[in-house]
Amino acid sequence: MPARKVSSSPPRTVLIPKVVIVGRPNVGKSTLFNWLVEKRIAIEDPTAGVTRDRLVQRLMLEDRVIDLVDTGGMGFDDPDGLTAKIDAQIESGLGAAAVVLLVVDVRTGLVPADVEVARRVRRSGAPVLLVANKADDPKFDPEAHDFDALGFGPPLAVSARQHRNRGDLVAAIVERLPEAWPDEPDVVDLPEMKLAIVGRRNVGKSTFVNALAREERVITSPVAGTTRDSVDVRFEVDGHSFMAIDTPGLRRTKSRTTDLDFYSTHRAQRSIRRADVVLLFFDATEPVGKVDKQLAETITEEAKPVVFVVNKWDLYAADVRRKEWADYLREQFRMMPWAPVAFATAKSGRNVKAVIDVAQRLFRQSRTRVPTARLNAVLRAAVETNQPPADTRGRPVRLYYATQVEAAPPTIVISTSAPRSVSEPYKRYLLNTFRKALPFHEVPIRLLLRGKSAEPNDE
Repeated sequence: MPARKVSSSPPRTVLIPKVVIVGRPNVGKSTLFNWLVEKRIAIEDPTAGVTRDRLVQRLMLEDRVIDLVDTGGMGFDDPDGLTAKIDAQIESGLGAAAVVLLVVDVRTGLVPADVEVARRVRRSGAPVLLVANKADDPKFDPEAHDFDALGFGPPLAVSARQHRNRGDLVAAIVERLPEAWPDEPDVVDLPEMKLAIVGRRNVGKSTFVNALAREERVITSPVAGTTRDSVDVRFEVDGHSFMAIDTPGLRRTKSRTTDLDFYSTHRAQRSIRRADVVLLFFDATEPVGKVDKQLAETITEEAKPVVFVVNKWDLYAADVRRKEWADYLREQFRMMPWAPVAFATAKSGRNVKAVIDVAQRLFRQSRTRVPTARLNAVLRAAVETNQPPADTRGRPVRLYYATQVEAAPPTIVISTSAPRSVSEPYKRYLLNTFRKALPFHEVPIRLLLRGKSAEPNDE
C-alpha cells in the first residue's frame, strides 16, 4: 500500500518508532527498504558491502508514522578497513529499534552467518519480524521454514523484487509497533529546510553532517569514497528542525569506472534537485577542480540557492585571507556571482552554525514573494535607464509588465511585444536590476519572457 503524502505543517517533537532492517550481506535489505519506502533511496547492487551508513526515511504505514532504517550487512569484512565503523552504525540502529526486520534469503537457505546475525539481534531486546526475502514464487514459501530454527517464529515470505506480499509485511510491522503516543502525528512532518551537502571526495562533508547532528551519524574516514549513498540526517538549530543530505564525493567523469560511481553521481544530482539550499564544499588546501565546476553547473541548472563553503579553514587561515579565497571563487564561478562564501572547520565544529545561518537566509530569500506593483516599479525604472534593443525589423521592443509567478526559485514573467528580440545581455541587465532592487540578493532568479500569444521563453 502506498505511503501517505507528507504535510508542510511545523515539525513537532515526538517519539517516532524506528523499524530497523538488518541481515547478512546480499539478502536484499536495501531492495526491501526501497520497496517499503516506494522510492529508490538506497543503492541496490550485488556487490557485498555497498551500504555502510544508516539510511533513514520517514513514512507512514497504515496509520502509523515510522522511521525506516537500512543498515550495512552484518559480518562483512570491509576491504577499506571500515568494518568496525559499519558495525557501530548497525549497533546504533539496533539500540534505537522499536521493531527489527531480520531479513534472510529463502533461496540460499539457513547459513551460519544468519545464526550469528540472529544472536546479535536477540541482544537488542526489540520485537523481531523474520522476513524471508526473494520468495519470488509461492513454491519457495515452504523453504522459508528452514529459518524457524532461529527462534523468532515462522518467517514471512516476501519478494521485494516481485512486489509480493507487501501488504502482509506492512501489517506485520504495524502489529509489532509499540502503542502510539497521544501526540504522535497522523502525518509525516517535513523539516523546515533541506540542505544538500555536495562536493568532491574528502572535502569534509560527512564530518560537517556529524557536527550538525552532534553524533557519529555517518561514517568518516580518510578513505576516498567512504560515503556511497545519499544519507538524510535530521538535526535541530535554535529549536528549528532541518534535514542535511550527506552525498557521496564525486569523481571526474573519466574516473567513474564502476556501477557504484554511477549510482553515487546520480544520488548526488538527485539530492541537489530535492534540496532547498545547497552547500558546495571546497577543501581550503586544494584548488578548484573540474568536479567542482560540474557540480556548480548542476546547481545552476536546478536554480538552487547555494553557499560556497570553504572547509578545513584552520589548515590555511594563517597563509591566506578570507577575501583572497572568496575572490578566487568568484573568478572560478562567474555564473554565480550572487552566491555567498562561508568558511568553516567541520572537524572542530567551528563556524558550523554560521554556515546554517547563511543557508537559512538564502532559504527565506528564495521563498519571498514580491508584490506586482513593486516589481513593475523596478521594471519601469530599469527600462527608463536602459531601453531594450530594437527587434529584427528595427521596431522598439516594449516590456509591458512583470509578475512573480513562483517562489523557490523566484520566477518572474515579463510580458513583451517581442520575446525573441530581447538580447542575452539585456536579460542579464534585467536580472541584475531585479537582484539589486528586490530581496533576492543571494539567490538565483528565473526570468521568463512572454509574448501576447506565445508561450514564455525560459531564461
